[in-house]
Amino acid sequence: MSTQLPKIEESTKFNFLTSIWIVPMIALFIAAWLGFQYFEGRGPEIRIMFPKNEGLIAGQSVIKLKNVPIGKVTAIYLSEKSDGVIVVVRMNSKKAIPYLNEKAKFWIVKPEVGLSGVSGLDTLLSGTYINVYSEKGGTYKEDYFGLEQPYHDSTKGTYFHLTSMEGNNVSVGTPIYYKSIAVGKVEHTYLGLDHKSIDVIVFIKKEYAPFVHVDSRFWVKNMVTVDFTKGKLDVDIAPLNYMVSGGILFSSTGVREKKKVPDDHVFTLFKSQTEAESQNIGAAEKKYKKFLLLTKDSLANLSVDALVRFDGFDIGKVLDIKLSYNKKSHSMMGKILLELDTSVFEDRHDKNSTGVENFYEAVSEGLRAKIDALDPITGALFVDLTFNHNDGKGKIKEGKHFPRIPMASNSSNGLMDTVSNILNKINNLKLEKLIATVTTAVENTEEPMSNANAVLADLKTTVKNLNTFTSKKSFEVMPDALTKALKELNRTLNSTRKVVKGYGQDSLVHKQLTETLKVLTHTSLEMQSFLKMLNRKPNSLIFGDN
Repeated sequence: MSTQLPKIEESTKFNFLTSIWIVPMIALFIAAWLGFQYFEGRGPEIRIMFPKNEGLIAGQSVIKLKNVPIGKVTAIYLSEKSDGVIVVVRMNSKKAIPYLNEKAKFWIVKPEVGLSGVSGLDTLLSGTYINVYSEKGGTYKEDYFGLEQPYHDSTKGTYFHLTSMEGNNVSVGTPIYYKSIAVGKVEHTYLGLDHKSIDVIVFIKKEYAPFVHVDSRFWVKNMVTVDFTKGKLDVDIAPLNYMVSGGILFSSTGVREKKKVPDDHVFTLFKSQTEAESQNIGAAEKKYKKFLLLTKDSLANLSVDALVRFDGFDIGKVLDIKLSYNKKSHSMMGKILLELDTSVFEDRHDKNSTGVENFYEAVSEGLRAKIDALDPITGALFVDLTFNHNDGKGKIKEGKHFPRIPMASNSSNGLMDTVSNILNKINNLKLEKLIATVTTAVENTEEPMSNANAVLADLKTTVKNLNTFTSKKSFEVMPDALTKALKELNRTLNSTRKVVKGYGQDSLVHKQLTETLKVLTHTSLEMQSFLKMLNRKPNSLIFGDN
């Protein structure tokens, strides 16, 4: 019996379906699927430009929407112009795309201690992050500008525009109070377009925004308030938090409660409650117009921002002063640019005319600008619009750039100039000669007094003759009025005799008159010394002669 072995045939073909390749192919398929899933579900990449990096770290810092992480910072680099930093953020998923639109607002959240309190404490553990506010819808964007301050949803409150000339104790974060309740805070402070005022943007919460009306007034909280009304002294010291963080308060009269504050309305931020509550004129919505003055009066004590007043009320200010020398008159010609609130001249009973038209009409009827003294001690000047002058009527002349208001010719530089002129006149008096004359008069008084008895004798004779005359019968036919007059004269002369009889050399009247003249002489000498002191040191009235 024979054994036949099977014959093995060698194959020259490569079989891809062998079991050894099944595992790698499955692994490759899974990797490809995972890669597809990763790139398919990966969110978009956006770029945010901030003025500077404030603690963000690439690969660590996250971005949050409603306190939920939706992405991570992948890179941070300088902008091409080096005017900021570009923060590259990769979103975790495409679900964030509907929120990446023109409504999206980004800002950096970091730990901060400010006037409004402590914020960003959660970043002490998690680190600085980017916060975002957005709503669904809109056009998708990849590039954004970040905010320097946290964004507030306008639906949760209202922004109001204030303006101040000095920005008294006001900065970003300063709280806003209404009846001692914190209702908002200062969001932004900017230099005004005129480069002189300060623009303050405040945010008031939604539930308190209706209390702000067109006629509301804002003022900086006073640290100490002293009230002496009704004979009672009341001293109010602000709470410690006011002293540390400051504060702004506003009034709410409710008169215009239903009228919405226009978006372009600007409130004045007063430096105190007293100034805010003082009587003001003009419409709640100010209407400013610029005018020009030309004058030869001295403007040395008139400064920019000096007041412009009408009937005692502040209605404007001085914007600019330019001086030029006139070689013919050898004097300085001044150009003064004013800004006036023409709403002051609006007539509530005449709706057909504007404040500007009424102002022009007032000038045509005699209104003039006058440079006058605001402070008689320092000589500070202001511009007074007044009808009190003797220059007749005039009109506003339209200039190349600004209309020109006519000036009053009797402008004054203040009370001190008048006092100075009076002192100069007194100083020019010949006091020594006057004193010598008074002394001579006192010495010569003795001789007339010694002759008083002779004068009385003559008066006695005259009275006797009058008595004889009136006793005649012919006198009876004279009018009764003449009779009464002569009898009154007789009585007066008798009284005169008694009075003059006491004017002897040793009489009390003579002594008192002599003493009075001596005092006058002494006073005149002291006045002369006083005038010499003023010539030597004009400010000695205030600082003394030391």
